[in-house]
Amino acid sequence: MAGAYDDRDGKIWMDGKLVEWRDAKVHILTHALHYASSVFEGERCYNGKIFKGHEHSLRLRRSAELLDMEVPYTAEELDIAKDAVLKANGWDNAYVRALAWRGSGEDMGVAAKRNPVRVAVAAWEWGNYYGDAKMKGAKLDIAKWRRPDPATIPSEAKAAGLYMICTMSKHAAEAKGCSDAMMFDYRGYVAEATGANIFFVKDGEVHTPKPDCFLNGITRQTVIQMLKDMQIKVHERHILPEELEGFEQCWLTGTAAEVTPVGQIGTYAFEVGDLTRRVATEYERLVRS
Repeated sequence: MAGAYDDRDGKIWMDGKLVEWRDAKVHILTHALHYASSVFEGERCYNGKIFKGHEHSLRLRRSAELLDMEVPYTAEELDIAKDAVLKANGWDNAYVRALAWRGSGEDMGVAAKRNPVRVAVAAWEWGNYYGDAKMKGAKLDIAKWRRPDPATIPSEAKAAGLYMICTMSKHAAEAKGCSDAMMFDYRGYVAEATGANIFFVKDGEVHTPKPDCFLNGITRQTVIQMLKDMQIKVHERHILPEELEGFEQCWLTGTAAEVTPVGQIGTYAFEVGDLTRRVATEYERLVRS
C-alpha cells in the first residue's frame, strides 16, 4: 500500500460495520480531535492470526476505562471486528489499529459525558518499523522531553495524548539522522523509546527499566517471559543514565518494532550481539508459530 492514509482502497470497520476506506470519516468537532480523548492499540497479524489479539482488545477497553470512557463493544466483539477487517481486505500479514474515541455530540468543552464513544478498526500492510535497523542496529537520539509522573496522567493507558511528546521527540531525532529517541522519565531514569520498550545486556544478563511511569508493553512482557524460559536472568529496575556506558547490547520491543537491535544511543555504542539476535529470532518464531 502506498499514498496518503486517507486515500486508499479497502475496508475499515467503524461502529459495528465495514465501510469503504475513503468513507471512514469523523466530524471536525469530534471531541477527541480537540481534547485527545482517545485510546488505541497496535497489533500485528502473522499468517492470518493476530498475535495476542485478545490481550490487545482487553487493554483497549482498560485504557478507555482509565480515561473515563466505556467502549460499547466487548473484547470478543473487538476480536471479531479485527478478523473481519483482515478478511475484507484479503490480508494474512498486516498491522492492525483499533481505536476508541469520544465523538461529536452535545458537548464541546472539556467535559463530554453526553458524547458517544466511537470505535474503529483499520489495518494496513507494514514492513519493518525501523527499516534496515534489524540488521545493523537502530541509531537513537536522547530526547529532551521526559515521561511524566504517573500522578499527572494514567501512564498504564495506551492513550493518544501521551504520544504528543513522542512525536516531538521522534521528529527531533529524525532531523539528526536517527531512527528514534530514547526518553528518560520525570526522575531522570532511563524509560523507553518513543513507541517501544528498551532492554540492555551486560555480562550475559538483561536489564530493563521498571514500567512504573510508562506502558508495560505486551511485547515487552512476551520477551521477558522468553528470556526467563531461556534461563537468562532479567533485572527489571531503575536504570541511571551513566549506566548506558557499561551495557554491551541493546534492543527495542513493541508490536510495530517487534525486536529491533540498537547500535547507538547518543554517544553510546552497542554491538548487535548473539543474545540480541537470538531474542529477535525466537520472537519471530513465536509470533509465526
